[in-house]
Amino acid sequence: MPDDFVIARNPEEGSTLPYILRIPLGDGVLLKSKETWPRTAKVYCHRFEEWPEDAEIVERVPVRSCVRRGAAVDLVLDRGRENRSQFVATTIKGGRQVIFWQTSRTAKQARPRVDVSHARAQGISGLEIVVDTKERYAWSFAEQQAVVRRQSLPVGDYAVLVDGTAIAAVERKSLQDLVSSLTTGKLKYQLTDLAAVPRAAVVVDERYSRVLAHEMVRASVIADALAEAQVAFPTVPIMFCETRKLAQEWTYRFLAAARAAYDVDRFGAAVVGGLAEAQPLPPREPTAAEIRTWAAANGHVVSPKGKIPAAVRAAYLEALASHDR
Repeated sequence: MPDDFVIARNPEEGSTLPYILRIPLGDGVLLKSKETWPRTAKVYCHRFEEWPEDAEIVERVPVRSCVRRGAAVDLVLDRGRENRSQFVATTIKGGRQVIFWQTSRTAKQARPRVDVSHARAQGISGLEIVVDTKERYAWSFAEQQAVVRRQSLPVGDYAVLVDGTAIAAVERKSLQDLVSSLTTGKLKYQLTDLAAVPRAAVVVDERYSRVLAHEMVRASVIADALAEAQVAFPTVPIMFCETRKLAQEWTYRFLAAARAAYDVDRFGAAVVGGLAEAQPLPPREPTAAEIRTWAAANGHVVSPKGKIPAAVRAAYLEALASHDR
């Protein structure tokens, strides 16, 4: 389980960012913020170097998950309301890197460092697509803004390479090739190779309904084999794109999106890696409800409301420490 998400008051006098955030990413990273939650608008955040020893805690909330995806950190808190938010790193005019804290209500989906264009996939001009030399009747991507180069690929029929390593790959299947690889077991080995690539897919240039209408193999056999393959390799989607032309277009868009995601991921890793690491969190203070439950089970009389007696609190902490030992 991740550490708690902690908000404390910023000890810097006169700061326009009066709160410190301890985000439980890895060992914990620190930011300072203008608000305790992005309720009405995106909240600007800035790096903070060191968690104060005598921090005045404003809020401490259990965390369900905290994961970095590309240039964003997705934070899900374990509470009913105000529980899902995102810290997004991006670059503004002048090249300055900034971090915003947002929710689905306060911002549209973030696409950091991506120039969107209707003509080019992901705004990438001249995307280089490597085609395996063994691919017969290969797509030319003549209608897409791509540069095609042929070489032997260890995985897939089409790929995007960075420093000689595939960051994305697509395996193309015709109807007959798909059915054959399903029934012989070949597809399983191909999916195993594809699953080792950060982003990969299988593209079929036929409709799903045509696959199930195969003349030689029962529909139930094909349907079950496809379902089993997708369950076994959930990170490698099998896409039915109806025609050769549509399959080519989907592959181009997929590879371009993968290239853009790779660049965003490197940017996000650099930004998060530059944030100060937080000190380990001290144990969370027990709640009154937890102490009352323990007291009732151990023969201590405590009123259902009001302040917990100091002696009962001390006994609870002593019992907790003994249990940990």
